[in-house]
Amino acid sequence: PFSEPPKKAAAARASQPASAVTDRRFGKLPRVYVDMKYVLVTGGVVSGLGKGVTASSIGVLLKACGLRVTSIKIDPYLNTDAGTMSPFEHGEVFVLDDGGEVDLDLGNYERFLDIKLTRDNNITTGKIYQAVINKERKGDYLGKTVQVVPHITDEIQDWIERVAMNPVDGTDKPADVCVIELGGTIGDIESMPFIEALGQFSYRVGPGNFCLVHVSLVPVLTVVGEQKTKPTQHSVRGLRGLGLMPDILACRSTQPLEENVKLKLSQFCQVPVSNIVNLHDVTNIWHIPLLLRDQRAHEAILKVLGLWCVGKVPQEPKLSEWTERASRFDKLKSPVRIAMVGKYTGISDSYLSILKALLHASVALDRKLVVDWVPSCDLEDSAAVETPDAYEKAWGLLKVSTAYIFKRWQLCRNLKEFSTSGCKRRTSSGRFWRQRCPGKNSCCKTCARKQRSVSRHLLGHANCSDRVCAFCHEAA
Repeated sequence: PFSEPPKKAAAARASQPASAVTDRRFGKLPRVYVDMKYVLVTGGVVSGLGKGVTASSIGVLLKACGLRVTSIKIDPYLNTDAGTMSPFEHGEVFVLDDGGEVDLDLGNYERFLDIKLTRDNNITTGKIYQAVINKERKGDYLGKTVQVVPHITDEIQDWIERVAMNPVDGTDKPADVCVIELGGTIGDIESMPFIEALGQFSYRVGPGNFCLVHVSLVPVLTVVGEQKTKPTQHSVRGLRGLGLMPDILACRSTQPLEENVKLKLSQFCQVPVSNIVNLHDVTNIWHIPLLLRDQRAHEAILKVLGLWCVGKVPQEPKLSEWTERASRFDKLKSPVRIAMVGKYTGISDSYLSILKALLHASVALDRKLVVDWVPSCDLEDSAAVETPDAYEKAWGLLKVSTAYIFKRWQLCRNLKEFSTSGCKRRTSSGRFWRQRCPGKNSCCKTCARKQRSVSRHLLGHANCSDRVCAFCHEAA
């Protein structure tokens, strides 16, 4: 179905890092880099199964095999980026080196794979529709009726192709494999254009260049005590009905899957037993790449991508560093208590990058991290009257902690001014620490708050603002 590229374009394509072909059946389409391999990670049954960690772990495994890996996250929501979204909605907003405000899963990709991504590695419905509408306004579609198919689906495919070729590992070479995570759950209305586009994309790149990993849930009913496969069966059936066939099943469960359960899944989902991997609950996420390696997931993926039999993989994945870190974490006993003061303490994902930084530091120092969440509203003087129990608990946690962290000032873009209440609460706690806990440590913007506390309460500058003047720096 693919014809050779025109000879007059051969010279222009000679400098490309991968060969290119063009699908002529529907007119002129963008080039498809057939040397690039794609791994799509989807999720079924329920959200929050850990697709991001699974995609990151697959990338780690492939990178350990000697392949260069990049990642793309697809979020079906209409926002153009995550910058204006409340942390209660999708957790923290991860800021990339180019200033892009993206989903927190891209932070996982960077930490797991040691790569530097850009804002284009996060695809949203808003970005796609905005790009298509801009092209329509400029007349790029030559007066045609702009529709979801083919214009939206083509834009999605073009975006994936373009971003997948961007170097992310500090070299000028493109990646060998692009791991794509489709956010949400199979069956969501908002993700239908992406599923259709990915179905077309798998056909365009051809067999041996596309591998679909479907993450699903195998629950256990407490009354029966049996691992149930029916939710996964229905999820796979829905996926196949949308034009996608899973190559590998990644089954989430609380305990390791029983062998008869794997056989049943293989029979009803039409996936070989060797391509069914189990991701059961573990003590820390550093065990996930090890679980995949132990179940030979890399071998199954590389066979689907046509890389296993042709000798392109230089080595077996060792992952000695991951093994040592995971084992070291499990042996930690001496605790270190960190008080985390913030506005969004009700959901830990709101401060995920800070937690990961603390976790890495504590493991390096052989300490077991214990985080005490302190809502900043409970530190106000008014809380002593309205909610005295919460007020005493919040200040009590600050007293017993080894160190404390204040989350930076939150800016609400929907308003024309800052909300100063959170900063006032944290400044009051800074006064407490300066007076009663002078030997304890603080991080982030707390140094500035200590300076303001000194300026306001010792030097008498009651109007000292968040912009600490040079005199306050010198006095502190």
